[in-house]
Amino acid sequence: MAKTLIGPQLRQLRQSNGDTQAEMARKLGVSAAYVNLLENNQRSVSVKVLMALSDAYGVDATAMLKDGSATKLVELRARVRDPIFAEHAPDLVELRAAIDHTPQLTKCFLQLHQSHHAVLETIRKLSSGDVSVDVQAIRPETAIYDYFRNHDNHFPALEDAAKNARAAVGGLAEDLYASLKRYLRQAYEIDVRVTGLDEMGQTLRLFDEDKKRVLLSEALDPINRNFQMAHVLALVSCEELLADLVAESGIASESGRARCLVELANYFAAALLMPYSEVLALAEETQYDIDRIATHFAVSFEQVCHRLTTLQRRGEKGVPFFFLRIDTAGNVTKRFNATPFTLAEQGGSCPVWNIHSAFAAPDVIVPQFVELPDGGQFFTVSRTTSRPFVNRQTQGRRLVVTLGCEREYVSRIGYAAPFNLDDTSSIAEIGINCHICPRRHCNQRAYEPLHLTLPVDANRRGSTRYHS
Repeated sequence: MAKTLIGPQLRQLRQSNGDTQAEMARKLGVSAAYVNLLENNQRSVSVKVLMALSDAYGVDATAMLKDGSATKLVELRARVRDPIFAEHAPDLVELRAAIDHTPQLTKCFLQLHQSHHAVLETIRKLSSGDVSVDVQAIRPETAIYDYFRNHDNHFPALEDAAKNARAAVGGLAEDLYASLKRYLRQAYEIDVRVTGLDEMGQTLRLFDEDKKRVLLSEALDPINRNFQMAHVLALVSCEELLADLVAESGIASESGRARCLVELANYFAAALLMPYSEVLALAEETQYDIDRIATHFAVSFEQVCHRLTTLQRRGEKGVPFFFLRIDTAGNVTKRFNATPFTLAEQGGSCPVWNIHSAFAAPDVIVPQFVELPDGGQFFTVSRTTSRPFVNRQTQGRRLVVTLGCEREYVSRIGYAAPFNLDDTSSIAEIGINCHICPRRHCNQRAYEPLHLTLPVDANRRGSTRYHS
């Protein structure tokens, strides 16, 4: 049996029940000294003790074995890279010790740092004249993002459900539209038909549960018609599973829960269209050639990018990616993250990042190495993606999707091959946005930082009005 350490979980369980180590030892039928060794991760927990914990405290023993320490270490390391800790950042040994021995304090620190950034973001919005800001509210998108990230953007239960559904649908990949349509009819008595724009208007997909029918807009291409049918299949075949996952998210608002349901159903749809092991094998074989993967599975560039962020199964992991989608104004319209890349949380409004210049080169993949103020380096690829258009007013409405990973993984990414990895001068120094970016010598600065005072010399003019 592999070494299994549950010290922090055991200590928290004991303290939450008001027990001393001696009292817990009595309940488990072991010595107090052994409980002490377990809590300090100096002994591996046995199956016998796990069963005793389940009996004595009514807990799910398997839940205690879930190792969230790696995820917490990544998150904690990302937080202490914040420039406000530049002179006092702890090393990895200290961070691991904090997680092992002070889990509640670590949790409080992460919550406090999250609140700190929320305040900065609120100040930024207020300073820009956004009077609609509610300092009490947590946007549903943020809560959903946090929920997905807490799961490493990977849901094994949905993967299994999608795998079983794909087997039930059957047929070849090139016949998937007909196979999905037939399966929805035979298994759930749901009819699917493509409907004209005069009836659908701006609606791309309408699932009428009472009439048991799905209407798909003719504006959808075949790729997106398949995705929308797979989404509906998730709603009807995994109703209880989706409800459990939404409840687990802890999202309070009705709109937030509905949005979470949509994202989970989308996860299922992507997993059905791109089975886990198959897409991972092809990704590694092609060095993550997104177009090659999209062609093989008959899906879109954006759908592949999204799917690649979910390949975090234990023992079968792909490169951990983050994913962003922005519009021409720089608004983040979708984001998923399996990395410590904080820009994915805060937005993509730094003009030094070439995610924006991708709009000037439609359908061309634009690669770049970037570095955040905390020193974290990442490799990103960006490309435009088109939205379905229903009339001449909606033509040319493109978005840009960006996929990125930490620099340490670039040897597995084909798009990085043309770069001289020893040349650090090609790394773009980017930030979150000007309001909270601490870089003092950026020639693209548009605002003075809210939390720093930049020195001003009336006798010297730098590259911007904020750079003396």
